[in-house]
Amino acid sequence: MKKTPLIIATLYFWSPGGWSQNSGIELPGAPQRPYQQTEQREPCASYDPLRRPHFGDTHVHTTFSFDANSQDTRNNPGDAYNFARGGRMGIQPYDENGEPLRHIKLDRPLDFAAVTDHAEFLGEIRLCTTPGSDGYWHPVCFAHRHFPSLTFATLAAYGLTAKNRWSMCGDKLENCSETVRSVWKEVQDYSEQAYDRSSDCSFTSFVGYEWTGTVGAGKNLHHNVIFRNEKVPDYPLSWIESPSSVNLWDYLERECVENTPGCDAVFIPHNSNLSGGLMFQSARVSEDAIPAGRVTAAEARRRAHWEPLFEIMQHKGSSECDNRSAWVEDEFCGFEKLGYDSFGGKNTGMAAGGAMDWLIWFTDEENLPQTRLPDPNNFMRWALKEGLRQQQELGVNSFKFGIIASTDTHIAAPGLTAERNHPGHGGAGMGSREGIPLGLPDELEYSPGGLAVLWAEENTRDALFAAMRRREAYGTSGTRPVLRFFGGWDYPEELCAAPDMVARGYAGGVPMGGDLQTRPPGMEAGPRFLVSAVQDPGSPNEPGTPLQRIQLIKGWYANGELHEQVLDVAGGANDASVELSSCEQHGVGHAQLCSVWQDDNFDPSAQAFYYARVLENPSCRWSQHICVAAKVSCDDPATVTEGLEGCCAPEHQPVQQERAWSSPIWYTPPG
Repeated sequence: MKKTPLIIATLYFWSPGGWSQNSGIELPGAPQRPYQQTEQREPCASYDPLRRPHFGDTHVHTTFSFDANSQDTRNNPGDAYNFARGGRMGIQPYDENGEPLRHIKLDRPLDFAAVTDHAEFLGEIRLCTTPGSDGYWHPVCFAHRHFPSLTFATLAAYGLTAKNRWSMCGDKLENCSETVRSVWKEVQDYSEQAYDRSSDCSFTSFVGYEWTGTVGAGKNLHHNVIFRNEKVPDYPLSWIESPSSVNLWDYLERECVENTPGCDAVFIPHNSNLSGGLMFQSARVSEDAIPAGRVTAAEARRRAHWEPLFEIMQHKGSSECDNRSAWVEDEFCGFEKLGYDSFGGKNTGMAAGGAMDWLIWFTDEENLPQTRLPDPNNFMRWALKEGLRQQQELGVNSFKFGIIASTDTHIAAPGLTAERNHPGHGGAGMGSREGIPLGLPDELEYSPGGLAVLWAEENTRDALFAAMRRREAYGTSGTRPVLRFFGGWDYPEELCAAPDMVARGYAGGVPMGGDLQTRPPGMEAGPRFLVSAVQDPGSPNEPGTPLQRIQLIKGWYANGELHEQVLDVAGGANDASVELSSCEQHGVGHAQLCSVWQDDNFDPSAQAFYYARVLENPSCRWSQHICVAAKVSCDDPATVTEGLEGCCAPEHQPVQQERAWSSPIWYTPPG
């Protein structure tokens, strides 16, 4: 008789003293793995103990989201997962028969995805779009269906800013609460249907949602909640019901960890570039408490547990650093930058149906925040350095972020990051409800977004979630280079040429996301870092671009001061260029780059972090591809037809350098 192996699944509970282990439960499952297993499924036929990169998207909105729905996104989570797996999908606008006028398809399917519809207004949107429901003919619902540009005023402003609910929800909000539970069950069902539990392990779906924290007039504290498996609470707590992130942690600890056996989650912040400087302050920040006081050790410890990852890029810009402020000497900090520090700061309005109109409608325009560039404390590199200060003062670093990227698509199109033929992701950008926009399909400042990459032994929820927890992850601006990063003390200089490079990388140190081990006794040299990048091979329709360089970014805290340094460690400046009239690329680059770099300026008494940044050769941005296809010549006004004025706008950046960012490796002095 065939024996079914048993998996010991260890659960953890939060108490004021920290995380404690329970007695554990036994679950039937696959053969033992080096990470906790919590689900029943077939073992994967393909398993790599040295781990493989899995490309995915953890930030996806469908018709269930109020803003996507108002822009006539009709695809549901099932459609989004099918698209992620390589299926063809129609998108708005739709004709009079309900047929889509555009279709999209990925050149390369994703390995994993998480649909993260806004928890806010899940119930209201279902009531507004379901004939016969209690709220179908409520004035707000009528306006949503017939005047969708008002949705941001009637729902977003009233709910996200004022944190109120309309009467359609009932006297005790019972209509919306019951409907939210029903929609949340559908979200779970779609995720389960998409998850490949066979031995093929071809695709992994995660149950998730967005908690859309919004302080004041549009200061962004948005986070995505990604659950480990199908064991989730029966209700997705939203910003409207929780004054700050701390309340959501409380909810996850109570309803997920303690009351739902096998449940776990991560909480991923995004768009710190639009947070008005609040994202990396105390998590107790709310609409009633700005600022919320200094971070305590207890708060920092909880945040470090619940927020192991940070989304460094999506279609609303990148949040690594900004060379318009503190990083003027780092030319590559100018990548995909917005010109304001919060949604409210963009007070010039947007295209019809745009996400800023509700702020101007709901708030006295004279009292709106003035448009201003983001301060340094809106960006990840500032937070990484501030975390070192926290470690020194509190004994814990709450900003020990691993790095990912995603799209934040609002057309249910996870992984749609190709620059060529980009249709726009909607959301804060231009919508296509009334027809395909003339010329550029989105505002110049927005992009196709990025991808999340997780190093895991196999493509299962448990394996990928373990990678999230240990921060063995990196983000890309949308392409698919393969990036490895290890830190240790005695890697040999010739390691890049070794056939067992990766195995020796693990054996001799820690991968991205890890903490350097204690320096061996008697050693006086600084740590060594092994960093390797392989060019994105591309697809038949879109060839990959050669690599230009690998950089290491070091930050450290010494004698009460924070410092940083940017170093080229492989490759470097070259003659690569782009012909703007055709987008043809010129010059040479590298199919692969690798280096073993030693920190000769290492101070063993100073806390530090190191992360890698990989830059490809220059290539055309999405907007320039469209300008070239339309034969726009800025020297000939006759070619600049309606909708293409952005091709010749001063702020247009026709050329970019795609990139990848590794999670950092940290050093903490003994004691």
